[in-house]
Amino acid sequence: MERRSELKVGLAGVGLDTYWGQFEGLLPRLTGYRKEIGERLGLLGARVVDAGMIDRPEKALAAATQLNGEEVELLFLFISTYALSSTVLPLAQRVKAPVILLNLQPVAAIDYEYLNGLGDRGKMTGEWLAHCQACSAPEFANVFNRAGIRYDIVTGYLQETCAWDEIAAWMDAARAVRGMRNNRLGILGHYYCGMLDVYTDTTLQSAVFGTHIELLEMCELKAYRDAVTGGELAAKLQEFRTRFEVVPACEDCELERAARTSVALDRLAEAHRLGSLAYYYEGYAGNEYEDLATSLIAGNTLLTGNQIPVAGECEVKNVQAMKILSLLGAGGSFAEFYAMDFNDDVVMLGHDGPAHFAIAEGGVKLVPLPMYHGKPGKGLSIQMSVRHGEVTLLSVCEGKDGLFLLVAEGESAPGPVLQIGNTNSRYRFACGARTFMNRWSKAGPSHHCAIGVGHVAGKLEKVAFLLDIPVVKIESK
Repeated sequence: MERRSELKVGLAGVGLDTYWGQFEGLLPRLTGYRKEIGERLGLLGARVVDAGMIDRPEKALAAATQLNGEEVELLFLFISTYALSSTVLPLAQRVKAPVILLNLQPVAAIDYEYLNGLGDRGKMTGEWLAHCQACSAPEFANVFNRAGIRYDIVTGYLQETCAWDEIAAWMDAARAVRGMRNNRLGILGHYYCGMLDVYTDTTLQSAVFGTHIELLEMCELKAYRDAVTGGELAAKLQEFRTRFEVVPACEDCELERAARTSVALDRLAEAHRLGSLAYYYEGYAGNEYEDLATSLIAGNTLLTGNQIPVAGECEVKNVQAMKILSLLGAGGSFAEFYAMDFNDDVVMLGHDGPAHFAIAEGGVKLVPLPMYHGKPGKGLSIQMSVRHGEVTLLSVCEGKDGLFLLVAEGESAPGPVLQIGNTNSRYRFACGARTFMNRWSKAGPSHHCAIGVGHVAGKLEKVAFLLDIPVVKIESK
């Protein structure tokens, strides 16, 4: 899982300059609230660019210039009191970052007794205006809708946990979008022949996510493999025994074959600065490249555990999904539908690797397979189950109208799984296995998906918003 990195965000308060001369102390009080928000954003890993109080259109223009110059990823617009939409619109139109309106009162409710006991109507009005954040929310939304400006709203109060959870989720989503934009995705080999659902428009992937796609050569990987030294091989074998539970049935020759390839994969990833990889290759029977292609799973699992997710069968769309979940700190393991257990009302998903160490229930076993199902050759594979508890399934889908995200939240459940040298887990969904299977399939994904731990559909919906693509969530009922 990837570490939460610093995110540059913009912050601005909005108000009405007419008030400052009418209500003594109102402006400093509202400024204090904005600074409190800035401090909380900093604790969430933000580098805050504070554009101050925007209380007339001229300030909006200057703030947009400042925020664009700093290249902020998000703009948090704090509605500090009532403000004119004519003040806010120029900022929202010009700033090159998604706008999140913070409709945050200072407290959960006005102290009515205190306010009504002030006696002086002017002081009473000033006290109300300090709690008047909700007044402008529909006005701003109306104007943004009519102007075609994309935005969202966080409503609550300054110390409210759920409001700050929502703000943190926006920041995590923005980090994921930035990570995808800066990602270098390698494609090694070719598609599994005949899997029409897996084929994708790589130009569209780059256009939507900003991902750079690097086309790689198997002969380069082979050259790195041929150059592996004895010391490198020994170190990798030690890494295998540290990271995996290596079952006794693994032959030394197979371990050495996989370790040599793993060293080569590390070099390939380093040489091309890869952040993810999709691969598939067969090679002609008995050819050196078949030997190489059948020894990839262990090394690709190590890469996946080191924040370089790898998807087999050249499933580009699915490694994009795995990378998004990795960037959100949810893991992201490669899977496909295996079977259904109607007695226990669960769906079983797994694959012949790679797996993700960070989301495993127990250890990740390295086991021998005398035959790869549906593929040539034999070699080492992975036996792992996803950690029991909340999970999220994600598929990056390509439909007739473009890309969209498909999301479902469920539970990884204990129970018997197939011991066939694959990742394999049991998943339960609130809508039931039958309904889930039909709804998921009819949404139009490929037969692969990425699995992460925790319920992160809310963050994925925000990722889709920031990317301006649709998201389909499988309803729980």
